[in-house]
Amino acid sequence: MYTKNSTDLHFHNEADAQTEMDMKLQSADFMKIFELGLPPVDHEAIEHATTEILTAVGEDPQRDGLLNTPHRVAKMYEELPSGYRTDPAKLINNALFDVEYDDMVIVRDIEFSSLCEHHMLPFLGHAHVDYIPRGKVIGLSKIPRIVDMFAKRLQVQERMTRQIANFINEVLDPRGVAVVVDGKHMCGMMRGVEKHDPSMTTSAMIGAFRENTSTRHEFMSHLGRVPGNFGV
Repeated sequence: MYTKNSTDLHFHNEADAQTEMDMKLQSADFMKIFELGLPPVDHEAIEHATTEILTAVGEDPQRDGLLNTPHRVAKMYEELPSGYRTDPAKLINNALFDVEYDDMVIVRDIEFSSLCEHHMLPFLGHAHVDYIPRGKVIGLSKIPRIVDMFAKRLQVQERMTRQIANFINEVLDPRGVAVVVDGKHMCGMMRGVEKHDPSMTTSAMIGAFRENTSTRHEFMSHLGRVPGNFGV
């Protein structure tokens, strides 16, 4: 009679854990919390609205330079808010690994671009992510993809920073997560106060980074920041 050995049990447990993780990532509650699973973009409605905007500002939507603009804008809005339609299970794609490592894992200088939800103008910059594993790490390429998932939507920087940290915390259950985001906002550079140099820094600290000052300061020192002067 066939008897499962330790290797069989390992693969069985690993498969069970992966199935459980996929179910969690695709559950209705998880998708709602992280604003995922939105319906497809309505290209026809965007083209119609763009034509109306062009007319409203005094332009002629039928002139050569604008004739295909509504179509281009509709295609653009398929891409810019694509984060709403990311499948988190496909994003992670089984890239969670058991590792005996309990020091910081830092991925810094991750470029991002997003749309301010107040004026639908871009803001862009860099995100810096740190976590302390509790037995599991995630593939290196997944961290920038997670940043993109929350950047590619209508956003405010404060919420985006917190969403990145919360998502990593939910997926990895680490000892702590820290996220710092530096952004420049076109809504302040192109309109309103029209200042070109100011940048905005936001941070989110979970677990060890919130509870332990020295841990938080160590992370900030890796970013070349003075502890205590790193944003919200």
